[in-house]
Amino acid sequence: MAAPTEAAGTAPPIDTTGTSSSATAHKPPRYLRQYELIDRVKAYDPSADEALLNRAYVYAMRMHGSQLRASGDPYFAHPIEVAGILTEYRMDTATICTALLHDVIEDTNATRADIAAMFGEEIADLVEGVTKLSKLELAAEHARQAENLRRFILAISRDVRVLIVKLADRLHNMRTLHFLKPEKRERIARETLDIYARLARTIGMHRITSELEELAFENLNPVARDAVVRRLATLRASQGPAVAMVSGEVTEALSEAAVSARVVGREKTPYSIWRKLQRKSVGFSQLSDIYAFRVIVESEDDCYRALGVIHRVWSMVPERFKDYISTPKRNNYRSLHTTVVGPRGLRIELQIRTEEMDRVAEQGVAAHWRYKDKSYGFDAEAAELSGGRDPLLSLGTLAQVLNNGGDPDEAVEHAKLEMFLDHTFVFTPKGQLINLPKGAMPLDFAYAVHTDIGDTTVGVKINGELKPLRTPLQNGDVVEVIRGPKRVTPPDWRSLTITGRARSAIRRHIRANEREEFVRLGRAGIEHAFVRAGKNLAEVSLRPAMDRFAAATEEDLYEAAGRARIPPEQVLEALYPGLKLEEKAAAGARRRIEDGKSARLFVRGGGLTPGVSLHFASCCSPVPGDRIVGIVQPDEGLAVHVIDCPRLAEYEDREELWRDLHWTPEAETATISRARLTATIRNAPGVLGQACTLIGEAGGNIVNLRMHHRQADFFDADFDIDVKDAKHLTHIAAALRACPSVEEVERGGG
Repeated sequence: MAAPTEAAGTAPPIDTTGTSSSATAHKPPRYLRQYELIDRVKAYDPSADEALLNRAYVYAMRMHGSQLRASGDPYFAHPIEVAGILTEYRMDTATICTALLHDVIEDTNATRADIAAMFGEEIADLVEGVTKLSKLELAAEHARQAENLRRFILAISRDVRVLIVKLADRLHNMRTLHFLKPEKRERIARETLDIYARLARTIGMHRITSELEELAFENLNPVARDAVVRRLATLRASQGPAVAMVSGEVTEALSEAAVSARVVGREKTPYSIWRKLQRKSVGFSQLSDIYAFRVIVESEDDCYRALGVIHRVWSMVPERFKDYISTPKRNNYRSLHTTVVGPRGLRIELQIRTEEMDRVAEQGVAAHWRYKDKSYGFDAEAAELSGGRDPLLSLGTLAQVLNNGGDPDEAVEHAKLEMFLDHTFVFTPKGQLINLPKGAMPLDFAYAVHTDIGDTTVGVKINGELKPLRTPLQNGDVVEVIRGPKRVTPPDWRSLTITGRARSAIRRHIRANEREEFVRLGRAGIEHAFVRAGKNLAEVSLRPAMDRFAAATEEDLYEAAGRARIPPEQVLEALYPGLKLEEKAAAGARRRIEDGKSARLFVRGGGLTPGVSLHFASCCSPVPGDRIVGIVQPDEGLAVHVIDCPRLAEYEDREELWRDLHWTPEAETATISRARLTATIRNAPGVLGQACTLIGEAGGNIVNLRMHHRQADFFDADFDIDVKDAKHLTHIAAALRACPSVEEVERGGG
């Protein structure tokens, strides 16, 4: 939904030249006329109810009347364009009518009863579903995203058409976002990236996913996007002629082997490149899949024949082959992926698939709207056959995660985990295939099989060998869960899982057992805020704060602060309404994470006692957001390491020294930490200053800089930077990697 004052107008194409679409002069909208919309629908569904579509079109125009959007365009242009987007996905008549009517209940005096009387119960239910979701976007900022996603998932898991209409609605709003104020653009773009693009990916709608991501990226980080676009332009100029030859040579090789194929090249989008720069410690020049080629063949057998031809002609890059035909992704994506050293020595990625697989890859669940039994609509049987599973099961899994209850913000994070991870395929001892996110561990497997199995897990065998529960699972592993009686779930089990389903189940079990810990952490956080502001907690009554935050007892108030639901500085402000600005700033300032007993405020788990002393290993410099473990060191307390720290290999055979740890809510919301990035930089005037500027623009504070290994062409520089968390550090590293003068960026020890 977009309120009548939201952006509207003609949908500009995604800009790949580096010029922001917001700079485009506004022109009067050219929206679909009534007959054009009808013609589009009748082209793929000749049996469509033309009279019903006409009534919906006219009703939407009449009800929205003279309403305008921020662009000055008539508001009715928006629902018409949303309906037009859905005709590209060949949606049924009820869905097209819902798109035309999706804002009339909220933004006009029309009621659900009016819609039902004129258009029937099915359309009324769909319009009401979209309307309810739209109203959630107007809720208070703190709870908005959490409740939005919770109710959204529960609603769309009942009828996916609600989601499809909402995605088209959001896509048109994003195309016209430049008419809004910057702060509103940022909020909507962030929500689009965090929720809507991920939901589109969950049901396989790649085309909408990509455009939503690009438009959000353009609004959230235009500097980074422009840097990537410039690098792409340079690469296009140098490699363009060679890349243009690849399609012809691949087609010729397949033709000589009597495999009929169509080869299409594509360039990776700026946002997908940016994400890869964030995830991997490589420079732009080291990315091997900026250019990829899609090989479209006639049958599934031809997919494997084409693969054999390509591997015979060109050398395959080891560990770069994936078979998503025999093991489809959870959204029913099917294709063969391989990377070869192709013509002219170029590393090229190829995706081999049939026309049907290609349509499902682009349109996802929307690809399965077709004729069956003389009626047009969603064909669940065909959808399941095309990928071996019902693609809507992913939404059911998200609904299950959210139904576990608990803190809304945690439920959101758990659901995001389910939506946005790559996949690993493992097997039960009986040969059942289990699809898990990449990096999943045995507890994730156990909870994926059944909640009861996860609850009673005490150990695991992987390929017949006993392994620790922290062991990452690999493709093809056979996993056997060792079960015991019901028992109290250890809090540190959360660090042994990555899936939202497993974490939400574990969270449900331990929630009642951890109140005392959160009360203690909350009290400590509030006391520290008082000390920083020069106040004494023991001298005041907490009643005003309890009343303001609806806490029945002091313990309830402390618990809410410990769970990061209430910032400690707001408690201080409730007790001292006239607090000076400098006192407020001191109370709300981020705390630096330091070694010693106070570190216990930021790290929990591992069966630690409150008095234990912790220190953060300098070899890997953990920051909030990193997955961490502890190593017991005699007379020195506990050393906290990042889970993939090379030093941990020294303790591989000392299982008794390991402790599973995780960060507290305060660590992830109210601290700063010091981390190191090592960059290999081109030796030229001004480039070091350019790198420092990029770090500053990304919000990093450089506290130390050391140059070494200086050579004629390159030098290495260690940047010690104050950051908020691991995500912030990754963002800074990606900004550096996008710089043409920076060859490599890696994380180093402190």
